[in-house]
Amino acid sequence: MGVTKSEEFSVKDNRVANYAKALGHPARVAILRILLKKESCYCGDIVGELPLSQSTVSQHLKELKEAGIIKGTIAGAKICYCIDAATWEQMQFVFGNLLTRPIADNECC
Repeated sequence: MGVTKSEEFSVKDNRVANYAKALGHPARVAILRILLKKESCYCGDIVGELPLSQSTVSQHLKELKEAGIIKGTIAGAKICYCIDAATWEQMQFVFGNLLTRPIADNECC
């Protein structure tokens, strides 16, 4: 596999890219919508709301957790997931800054 050269970019740009990668699958976006609606949820409850197997949902939860977007708390044999509030605020800030910048009014393309 090729070298990404991510170290050549700023910490901020790498952070935005990591969040974007974690959001790069519709199942993960759907999981976040579920967690936003319910505040916290067990994996089995999320599986019940999506047309995916438990193992697939678990893999998507793992990706979101590795990106720091969600947290998981062990409750017996189950894991309760919720959105990490600090990361969510950071995501709102970095995406907001990126997407609210005006586009230069030039005659490109």
